[in-house]
Amino acid sequence: MGKRIVTVLVVLAVWVAAQAPAEELNVGDAAPKLAVKEFVKGEPVTGLEKGKTYVVEFWATWCNPCRTSIPHLSELQKKHKDVTFIGVSVYEKDPSEVKPFVDKMGDKMSYRVAVDAVPEGGKRDEGKMAKGWVDAAGLDGIPAAFVINKDSKVAWIGHPMELEKPLQQVVEGTWDIRAAAVAFKEDRARQRKLAELRRKLGKAQGDHDTKAVLAILDEAIKDDAKVEENIGLMKYRTLAADADSHDKAIEYGKHLVDKVFNDNAQALNAIAWMIVDPAAKKPEAKFVKLALAAARRADEVAKGTDSGIADTLALAYFNDGDAARALETQERAVKLAKGSSSKIDPGMEERLEQYRKAAKKQ
Repeated sequence: MGKRIVTVLVVLAVWVAAQAPAEELNVGDAAPKLAVKEFVKGEPVTGLEKGKTYVVEFWATWCNPCRTSIPHLSELQKKHKDVTFIGVSVYEKDPSEVKPFVDKMGDKMSYRVAVDAVPEGGKRDEGKMAKGWVDAAGLDGIPAAFVINKDSKVAWIGHPMELEKPLQQVVEGTWDIRAAAVAFKEDRARQRKLAELRRKLGKAQGDHDTKAVLAILDEAIKDDAKVEENIGLMKYRTLAADADSHDKAIEYGKHLVDKVFNDNAQALNAIAWMIVDPAAKKPEAKFVKLALAAARRADEVAKGTDSGIADTLALAYFNDGDAARALETQERAVKLAKGSSSKIDPGMEERLEQYRKAAKKQ
């Protein structure tokens, strides 16, 4: 269930850099040097040439969200044959595990793969690519992808699952790099504000002061509506945890589903999973309806290809009393999971049997 775990303020961040970078890297800047130790798959690339488009994606063998992104990157590489995709392994606990992992993936990982250049005896976050790209861009974690255009400029930075549209526009020559640069810098400034917000929230949470937590969150959203994408899940969870605020939690949850996270599959999935998680208390019927709405939309955004989201949706159907739909959806979830590079969660197959038995009784 690791990929459903969402941090308080940042969605999908699975490794946080220890220190701020000496130099910043923003959209619109010249691409940093390609400084890898070695290529473990594909023809080596010695440098980023002008006149060519590149996707440089950062991942790690231990990172489940990174593994989920691999098939998507492979599909995009097949679609854009003139674009050079390079997956760079960073922050590895054991770099020797990279090549066996890539070899095992075979055609499922159909693009070049390299290993970061970590100094002899250095820590895993001291690799040249990690520091010069991921840390310099101020990113909170991996997976992370960079699109380098034909002018050798950084045209886009973001999560690889959101890569398709900007890459298409870069290839077509319709991408507005100036607008993207402004948006990226605004987001970076927002992340700095979030760091200060964390400090304020830490005290309020330590004092178990729910009213203070909500007041801080509301003030932050009022100051910058965009920040709701980062703290909306925390506000929902805070409301849902208070028995006297359940109606407010439902109302706010619907707002998140319909407005804030309508195109964010992972955030939608997180809302649904908070409600239907088997390890949590059995949810009230009105919360199940919210979970079902969030999971349906998440599955729609993910185009039915994410096993974890399908698993969540199946559980929402089951909690809503529809064992037949739960079974149908869970069969898809298990099939998707078996076809991925990640080890299948035993709970998924256990739930499949549970739904099968329940469906026979309906």
